[in-house]
Amino acid sequence: MLDFDDMDVPSGGSSDGDSSGGDELVSAGRIHRFKASDKRLINNNTVDVNQLMPLKYKWAWEHYLNGCANNWLPTEVPMGKDIELWKSNSLTEDERRVIMRNLGFFSTAESLVGNNIVLAIFKHVTNAECRQYLLRQAFEEAVHTHTFHYIVESLNLDEGEVFNMYNEVNSIHSKDEFEMKLTEAVLREDFHTDTVEGVQKFLENLVGFYVIMEGIFFYSGFVMILSFLRQNRMTGIGEQFQYILRDETIHLNFGIDLINGIRTENPDAWTKEFQDHLVGLIRESVELEYQYAVDCLPRGILGLSAPMFREYVQYIADRRLERIGLPRQYSSKNPFPWMSETIDLGKEKNFFETRVTEYQTAASLQW
Repeated sequence: MLDFDDMDVPSGGSSDGDSSGGDELVSAGRIHRFKASDKRLINNNTVDVNQLMPLKYKWAWEHYLNGCANNWLPTEVPMGKDIELWKSNSLTEDERRVIMRNLGFFSTAESLVGNNIVLAIFKHVTNAECRQYLLRQAFEEAVHTHTFHYIVESLNLDEGEVFNMYNEVNSIHSKDEFEMKLTEAVLREDFHTDTVEGVQKFLENLVGFYVIMEGIFFYSGFVMILSFLRQNRMTGIGEQFQYILRDETIHLNFGIDLINGIRTENPDAWTKEFQDHLVGLIRESVELEYQYAVDCLPRGILGLSAPMFREYVQYIADRRLERIGLPRQYSSKNPFPWMSETIDLGKEKNFFETRVTEYQTAASLQW
């Protein structure tokens, strides 16, 4: 925050002890207007975080505008065909298992991400344009949680079963527990980022939620649910997952920009030892995601099998590693080439040549 000590009293201000109007004039005074170059992503004590302009991190503002252009609500998506198919005998038990497992994982994962933004990330980010995006992202996480409530309600599922899977299904619990450990330290009241260790712990949290949760843990589920959509089945759920995937791609891009910005401004924190630690976390997450795929697909459906997901998760993990300046680990290929037709993984952009790309508010979204 700005330091108001030793400020000059503007002309016309009172200096004779009469405070009527004088305090307002004094508090309105400033030694100087800050420059955009004065801003920092964390540990900024010289620029008022409530003052948005002038922008320094224009990428944050662009992510905010892109998010606004992709506004949507789950209740706008019709679920009639899904309800009819779910009530029929056309879905196998293995297909129902895939749908239920993914509803169970995503329903709680979105809440974990939202809570981490509000309780762990927001207060330590000292830049106004980044905070502006974080507010937008928190809203989107709430919309995603609403989505799973809407699906559960539409299909008349047991909400207790779906929303408790993170406690009752080991493959889901393991992923969520992995994430919750990465936020424990940042949630402590005495946590701060004014030491190298604090910056590293904060970066660890950002990598855990943006790169791993939203950039790796979500993607097996996207493949599974979009496989139904490719066959024109469970189209309501599939369309909502398309919207979520579009949101999550912007989340991922913002998170990577934030991570890269913080490590650039705090080079002392980006040690070889810390980089190796992050690589280890991402390797661990790949194994957790593979075990989740094994649990979802014990026998394989829709042309999908669990072993395919080991290669796929390794493929996207390499891409995430490279984008934050870490070496790739696997050099695996994409076993689902059709996913590149749905989302352009080469650019993390330019995807959904369906209603999703057309669904925009007043502005025209350019990727």
